[in-house]
Amino acid sequence: MRNGYFRLVTTAGGYGVKLFPPKDGGEGIRLLELINYLDNQKIVYNALELKQAVAENQEKVVSLGVGGEPCPPCEETYLLKVAEGNMSATARFFPASETGKRLSFDEFLRDLRMRNIKSGIDMQVLQEHFQSEGIYCTDLEVAKGKVPRHGSDARIEYYFNTDVHAQPEMREDGSVDYFHLNVVNHCHVGDVLAKIVPADEGEYGMDILGNRIKPREVKKMNLRFGKNIALSEDRMSISSLVDGHVMLVDDSVFVSDVYEVENVDTSTGNIEFAGSVQVNGNVSTNFKIKARGNVIVNGVVEGAHIEAGGNIIIARGMNGMSKGTLKAGGNIVAKFLESTTAEADGYVNAESLLHCNVSAGTEIVVNGKRGFVTGGHIQADDKIDVKNLGATLGASTIVEVGVNPKLKAQYLLLQKEISEIVRAIKAAQPVLANFAEKRARGANFSADQLKYVKETAALLETKKVELETKNQEMKELQQIFNPQKKSAVIVRGEVYPGTTIIIGDVSMVLQSSYKYCQFEKINGEVKMLPL
Repeated sequence: MRNGYFRLVTTAGGYGVKLFPPKDGGEGIRLLELINYLDNQKIVYNALELKQAVAENQEKVVSLGVGGEPCPPCEETYLLKVAEGNMSATARFFPASETGKRLSFDEFLRDLRMRNIKSGIDMQVLQEHFQSEGIYCTDLEVAKGKVPRHGSDARIEYYFNTDVHAQPEMREDGSVDYFHLNVVNHCHVGDVLAKIVPADEGEYGMDILGNRIKPREVKKMNLRFGKNIALSEDRMSISSLVDGHVMLVDDSVFVSDVYEVENVDTSTGNIEFAGSVQVNGNVSTNFKIKARGNVIVNGVVEGAHIEAGGNIIIARGMNGMSKGTLKAGGNIVAKFLESTTAEADGYVNAESLLHCNVSAGTEIVVNGKRGFVTGGHIQADDKIDVKNLGATLGASTIVEVGVNPKLKAQYLLLQKEISEIVRAIKAAQPVLANFAEKRARGANFSADQLKYVKETAALLETKKVELETKNQEMKELQQIFNPQKKSAVIVRGEVYPGTTIIIGDVSMVLQSSYKYCQFEKINGEVKMLPL
């Protein structure tokens, strides 16, 4: 493939420009390029004649000059373009006239050096041009910088399940198995729990001027962990010192033995434990359990308060007596919940919810053998999946999806803080602008006035830094908090009239009962769809 080009040549009547058409699909002669070349050489021409000749796209000589003037001795020339950022240079050569001198390889290299282009010069491309008849009217990349190779951040590989989402299994008789959830990460002495995959620093690049280009900064990682864990000599891995239970809490690895009791009552008092707690019997009214790991109760809970950094599992259910509470950093799984306030960062799963206030960071599933939600207010970020919803006797039942209570509170608080910072900045800016204007006019200021202006300037800078920090927090929060996300309420049995369905910022009170349906937000309204 060869682009079309042109050359000044001698003719019988004087001289002219010879047009060479492209070959093998190359680009045709650019009329504007030809005209600019002739203008630069101060050669007179007939623009219309040139235009017609170029359009013919054939080998042809167009006469130039008058009175038999000889062909001028024009040397080979070129245009050199350096890309933004100095990462490449492109040369476009134009041939010497028949009576002119061709540019040499060394002359062109000298020109590049005069322009400080000294790195990434493509000798092969230049040799192809200078050691041949020439490659003309063609963009040739004569120098190319080296792009930096960006590395990758260090990361931590965990050798245990860090995101437990095991749902209880349904038995053939319709009941739910709450005993085999596989949510506990057992570990043994010597087990490797986590390793650091080192950061890749990347490689420097270089532009065509010889300036080094640094790759992006990469993040290093440190292993965070609690007791019963050993750090390797190279500080790149950790392993367990005991047989126990391993969990990840706020990016820290914890290993602890499970604290096991028969019942939580007057014989034990309240329990606070750094690991997990297992109660083989019951938890009595008004007693408290607080654990950084999981809390597992094989019996019943009555009017107690349980808080866990991980999951809460209650095999035989809980009657909160309108005062009992559950709070889990993970999931809550129970046979049933009655008159209970429950909050889970993960999901909530039960066979029934009766007059409860329940919130879940992901979903609420009530699909057991009985599978009903009656009374109370339940809310989840992603979905609520139930068998029967509401009651024929009209118990007030409210279900809400599309909102994560914790994230929503953070979101609203950040909005308020940003608004207050912006208001402070807007109040400070006119003060400083007024001061600058008066000082420019030669006004004198008292010591108190200067002190006030100085304090205002310092406040403005502080608020700008605060605003940048808060905006970054808001940006990170918006990636996970989306009030407009698609959420649904799914009813696999029957939903009764009087039930309130809230999705995001819209709601609907049902006037009739429906079966086998789901509710979604469509065009700003709550709509009922068949399953």
